[in-house]
Amino acid sequence: MNAPAHIGLIGLAVMGRNLALNLSDHGFTVAVYNRTAARTDEFVSGAGAGARLIAAYSLPELVARLAPPRRILLMVRAGQAVDEAIAGLLPLLEPGDVIIDGGNSHYADTIRRTREIEAQGLLYVGAGISGGEEGARHGPSIMPGGSADAWPLVRPLLQAIAARLDDGTPCCDWVGPDGSGHFVKMVHNGIEYGDMQLIAETYDLLRRGLGLSPEALQETFAAWNRGRLDSYLIAITADIMGRREDGAFVLDQIVDSAGQKGTGRWTAEAALALNVPLSLAAEAVFARFLSTLVDDRRRAASILAGPDPTLEQDPAVVADLEEALYASKLISYAQGFMLLRRAAAAHSWNLDYGGIALLWRQGCIIRAAFLDRVHAAFRRDPDLPSLALDPSFADELTRAQGGWRRTVARAAAAGLPAPACAAALAFYDGYRSGRLPANLIQAQRDYFGAHLYERVGGPRGRLFHTDWSGVGTTSAFGEGPP
Repeated sequence: MNAPAHIGLIGLAVMGRNLALNLSDHGFTVAVYNRTAARTDEFVSGAGAGARLIAAYSLPELVARLAPPRRILLMVRAGQAVDEAIAGLLPLLEPGDVIIDGGNSHYADTIRRTREIEAQGLLYVGAGISGGEEGARHGPSIMPGGSADAWPLVRPLLQAIAARLDDGTPCCDWVGPDGSGHFVKMVHNGIEYGDMQLIAETYDLLRRGLGLSPEALQETFAAWNRGRLDSYLIAITADIMGRREDGAFVLDQIVDSAGQKGTGRWTAEAALALNVPLSLAAEAVFARFLSTLVDDRRRAASILAGPDPTLEQDPAVVADLEEALYASKLISYAQGFMLLRRAAAAHSWNLDYGGIALLWRQGCIIRAAFLDRVHAAFRRDPDLPSLALDPSFADELTRAQGGWRRTVARAAAAGLPAPACAAALAFYDGYRSGRLPANLIQAQRDYFGAHLYERVGGPRGRLFHTDWSGVGTTSAFGEGPP
């Protein structure tokens, strides 16, 4: 194959391989390179045989195979490996060439790399890609951001391989500057953590609390997937519930210790840095940490007492669980979009929240019918501060309250942990409270540290200090702290 390749791809692990084949399926010639030459040979002569692939065995050879302006997609491990790949490419590239990072890089690294690479006359794209192996092969959700001048150069390729809505719209569109694409992907992953934890808590209440059989579990999740919980994660949960091997329920044979690659933790860390109450995703991260304490938990089970975990055998309990799962999921998305809005303000990103919902509608792990309504909510009000305030969703939260509250109460009474569901309800109650007990916290802070406080009815920003112990003076200050 002598014609120049349309794009170069570095990194031939599963995601890189499948994206290369996806690009080939759509008529693009791909020059592929892997640091281990044997992996390149194995791919082009095996799964890639007959595809529009060109094997390259060095970075100079890869670059030489590309038509200018060169477009190179990095599918390597986040962190140092990305910086090393960029360092190897920079001396070989020319102004106007584009480097695309398709891995799960931290958005702060993408902000830095965009600045550094643009300073050398090159273009940089941080493209969040979601959908796993299947998505990479047949159509992922792609969230590109970075150098705006790169978008016309990469758009034909990325949109061609992306998942599509029913009307043919690709689940790939420009997100915004520097690290915005990777930030949106990170928030996607934080919501994914929350969704998975909520489903796991629901499964636990159904399995341990109600004693449902694998067949009944599969039927329950399959039924939910035909309604408002229609989503990829609910669908695969139903499949998992039905899987047996040698007559045994496979799920019962899996050690209850959840792994993670860190993106959920990054989301929680970003929320802490930006002062956003992303409580549900944070609880999901903590729940995974707790799950890894397998030996400690086994010991504690024989020492620490708790109630009988059996729930009342009433069909209404299952109906309440569905209400709680849906309402908690809605809160999880509301918190995720609150984080996106706060990040947009902090980094001067003009994010299209309705458009982001459509990017997640197909191809990605959190794809769900529910996202059509999220898109519609932000189209009705682009400045909506929270999905919980959209009239349609607010009405659903109101109607779900009974089952939601009963579910959290039943879980607590039975000693069955449901931290994500409980956190969602606590956020809902806190968010709808016109007055919270934070006034006491401010009084305590002023008592022991003279941290000052604002007074009800006064102008915001005017601060006061009270001589609580009688050894100082009571003071009032002007706008802002003294």
